[in-house]
Amino acid sequence: MERHPVFVALAQSRQDHQYQRVLDSVPYAAGLGMQVTEAAGELWFTLPYQERHVGNMLLPALHGGVIGGFMECCAQLYILWRQESEAIPLTVDFAIDYLRSGRAQDTYAACHLTRQGKRVAHITIEAWQEDRSKPIAVARAHCLLT
Repeated sequence: MERHPVFVALAQSRQDHQYQRVLDSVPYAAGLGMQVTEAAGELWFTLPYQERHVGNMLLPALHGGVIGGFMECCAQLYILWRQESEAIPLTVDFAIDYLRSGRAQDTYAACHLTRQGKRVAHITIEAWQEDRSKPIAVARAHCLLT
């Protein structure tokens, strides 16, 4: 049986720490144009600004669904890298608090694994733009580890 392209990219990324190839193999992440880098020992995800991500043209502000989808995708990819199995984590619960308008500029996110059990992992996600101390949204995700 042939391995899914995500898991081929994941195996290569674990060896050489080139995580971008995993994002490029996930259609939703690639569609958003997501990027990932390793900084200060943690993974930082980037959602580059694109005009199609704008939900309110008057401000302009990013669409809340784009921000939420970006953050949920970050949580799933983060847990995928952290676990050793080759199974896509499934989101059981996702809650987001929007704190500020996401302006028409690049958005960044970082994840923190709060707790990982045998079947479920709890991740917190923080998204910001220019200043990490001023997040635009925070989220909590529970992912089923299959």
